[in-house]
Amino acid sequence: MTTIVVRDWQGKEAGSASLDLKVAKESSAKDLVHRAVVRQLAHARQGTASTLTRAEVAGGGRKPYKQKGTGRARQGSIRTPLRPGGGVVFGPKPRTYNLGMNRKERRLALRTALVSRAADITVVKGFAAGLDIPKTKEITAALGRLGIAAGSKVLVVLDAPSEVVRRSVRNLEKVKLIAADQLNVFDLLHANALVVSEEALAKIQEVYGDG
Repeated sequence: MTTIVVRDWQGKEAGSASLDLKVAKESSAKDLVHRAVVRQLAHARQGTASTLTRAEVAGGGRKPYKQKGTGRARQGSIRTPLRPGGGVVFGPKPRTYNLGMNRKERRLALRTALVSRAADITVVKGFAAGLDIPKTKEITAALGRLGIAAGSKVLVVLDAPSEVVRRSVRNLEKVKLIAADQLNVFDLLHANALVVSEEALAKIQEVYGDG
């Protein structure tokens, strides 16, 4: 069990919260999390790169010049890979980069990554309290009050982000907003700091605490 400090919207300490999740053994945790990150990045690839082989390039039905008497190397087609504009040898073709990883491993990797970042998590009571209209400046000021350095990559985890909060955060290049039930390993490890609402922490325990 990990204990995390809870702060209010003004940045003052308001108690503590616990994060109790089953994690991977120390001997296998690094490999498990690494495979989860590689899998996530691989699944993000479109895999649509495609080049034409000599069979697919248009033209090339006529012999460029006669076989003998020119002093040049013999050529049978202008679409040979040896000529500009010709086909590509062993070029990329559309493919899937998906990697296999079972559900139990994926969830274990996610819990392990989350607990490993416990020291960088700030739990906020009453996140965006009193924010009635979209205001990016207020979110920036709140992050400062929570002790997060300016320019840091921040992952904000909320249970059910409101439209006001979404619009307040979307202009901040280094702040990413995500729902508690949509956590992923890459975002957890990529951020310098994690800001989690009390409701989101409870949701995380509910969704990912089944072992």
